Amino acid sequence: MRTEQLEYLAAVTRLGSLRRAADELRLSQPALSETVRNLERELGVDLLERKRSGATMSAAGRELLPHIVSVLEAVDRLRAAAGEQHRVSRMVRVGTVNAATVPLLIPVLREFRAAHPVTQVEVVGAQQPEIRRGLVEGSLDLGLVNHLDGDDVPAGVESTQLLSGRPVVCLRADSPLAARSVVTVEDLLGVPLIAMRAGYVMHRYVHRLLAGRTPAFSYSTDGAEMGKLLVAEGLGATVLPDFSVVGDPLERSGTIVHRPLADDTTRVLLMLQRRRAESVPRAARELHTAFVRRARELSAR
Repeated sequence: MRTEQLEYLAAVTRLGSLRRAADELRLSQPALSETVRNLERELGVDLLERKRSGATMSAAGRELLPHIVSVLEAVDRLRAAAGEQHRVSRMVRVGTVNAATVPLLIPVLREFRAAHPVTQVEVVGAQQPEIRRGLVEGSLDLGLVNHLDGDDVPAGVESTQLLSGRPVVCLRADSPLAARSVVTVEDLLGVPLIAMRAGYVMHRYVHRLLAGRTPAFSYSTDGAEMGKLLVAEGLGATVLPDFSVVGDPLERSGTIVHRPLADDTTRVLLMLQRRRAESVPRAARELHTAFVRRARELSAR
């Protein structure tokens, strides 16, 4: 068994595709595929499930993943101890539903970059189920997702609460509803509504809030960032956690504003998730710590 076999397998798992992994590693796809198959033959298990849509870690592979990570971390420590200056940097992949991007995500990435100049961070926008699947399969290291009070933590995933907020109606500053101190459900039904697509917590929340009633017109989109841009362009209103609106450049410039929902006490929690594992890559651990530290600073203000 060779170290590069494990590194190649980790790349396939992270990228979800033999082709993309081959491109990143600058190998031919047949060569990469044969390397992984040799490792599977040596271990006596199928580590990957190969489909037309890509390659994902098999159940047996997921069980072995913590041991693979441990070996790669040990190799990293050995290289560092030997004073190797040009070792291959690790990449940390963060899945996010695009919540608290400005107050939390961007400052953490800036801080992490200063402390780890050779470690790449890839930020992947996705829906909650996709993030959960990526964490379990090992293609994502960390996930930023929204929860509502009472939501269960999925099996195999460790969750840390970062922020707690309230749902608010995000409006363009010149909207008639912006003149009100609170917005009612009836108010919301009378304007075009920009909703999150199914798979986002805020889709579930708004569906429950409207209780089967239909707004005047509705759009569906992915993530808070696109929702705020559509609001800024005058296409309607959207409902987001307050921590996804406060401090946003569009809010700071006065283009968009937010108003609380009348008679609503729902809490939205921003959770940081990672796969339950005995061994976690050091860079992922340190990025996790940076998120928790920044969230505590925000909560103390």
